[in-house]
This record gives sequence, structure tokens and C-alpha cells, in this order.
Amino acid sequence: MDEVVANCDHLKNLKHSSVLPLAFTEHGAVMAANALNSPVAIGTSIMVVRAFIRAREILAEHLELKRRLDRLEQRVARGFLGCEEELQEIRFTIQKLMEPAKPEPKRPLGFSRGK
Repeated sequence: MDEVVANCDHLKNLKHSSVLPLAFTEHGAVMAANALNSPVAIGTSIMVVRAFIRAREILAEHLELKRRLDRLEQRVARGFLGCEEELQEIRFTIQKLMEPAKPEPKRPLGFSRGK
């Protein structure tokens, strides 16, 4: 092992890392369980692999949802081709409705003299 490290200069820094790993891949978890060969290690590796599988499933669901939304957006955009003026008018009307109403002029307080 020392020969490999001596022959490859870039491996010197990797020989004894002072930093503990923060994450395993599912392959690393399986290899660690095989190396440790204990029921706890095997059970832990199975849970890690299941977590990775579930994470991939969730990611795939989100990607499919994004694809479906993109297709829907394109279909809606095609359906509104040529309606830009009407849509602009609707936006303008909604914007005007959202503006706060201007207060009506108030009658001055007090008495007024009639002339």
C-alpha cells in the first residue's frame, strides 16, 4: 500500500484523512456492512440502501411532474395564441381593481356662512 502512495503523489494527502466522512453512497454502505460482517452493520446498510432507493423514486416523481407541467404550459400557451390583446386588457382591468380606491373629498367640518 505504501508503494502505491509513494508512486502516486496525489494520494499522499488521501492516505490518512483527518476529516470524517459525512455521507455514504449506497455502495459504500453495502461494502462497509460486508467488511464489518455484523447484524447491526448489515441492517444499517439495508436501511441506507432503501433510503437511497426512496430518494431516487421521489426525484423521479418530481422530474415527471415537471415534465407534465411543462407540457401543460406549452399546451395552454398554444391555446392562447392570438389572444394577447384580450389578455392584456384583462391584466389591466385586474390591476385597476387591485389599486386602492381614491378617497372621496370630504365635506369640511364646521358651519358655513351662506352668502
